[in-house]
Amino acid sequence: MRKLVSILAFFIAFATAAQFSDSGKNWEALADVKYEKSKDEYGEIYVPKFGENVKQMNGKTVSLSGFIIPFEGMFEPKHIILSSLPIAACFFCGGSGPETVAEAYLLEEVKYTAKPVTVTGRLELNDTDYDQLMYILKDAKVVVSD
Repeated sequence: MRKLVSILAFFIAFATAAQFSDSGKNWEALADVKYEKSKDEYGEIYVPKFGENVKQMNGKTVSLSGFIIPFEGMFEPKHIILSSLPIAACFFCGGSGPETVAEAYLLEEVKYTAKPVTVTGRLELNDTDYDQLMYILKDAKVVVSD
């Protein structure tokens, strides 16, 4: 029974995320990425290789709808992590890929909310700084959905 509840919760979360993700267009476009094995001073790493559609979005203003991921003790009102999926299914807590999350550097502070939000900002692709996510929105603004 517990397994069935978990499966149902995942599908409900997925359906909810799809409802608030710009019809999925921008998140779907960001899924156009492959990974190449490489090494750094710490060992093996996977370097993102962005597809042509993603490269065309670089530097452009895009909107992404999703959920703020509240990292314990790390939430910053002007720097958030956005997931296309609710926390139970996100990259950090669920089993989604890194293409389903983005960092956003906000122009104005925002309070944490579990409600869906839409973040609009200038997209920067990151394939060199492994301390940051591969998708970064700069000069971003947040709108909380009802």
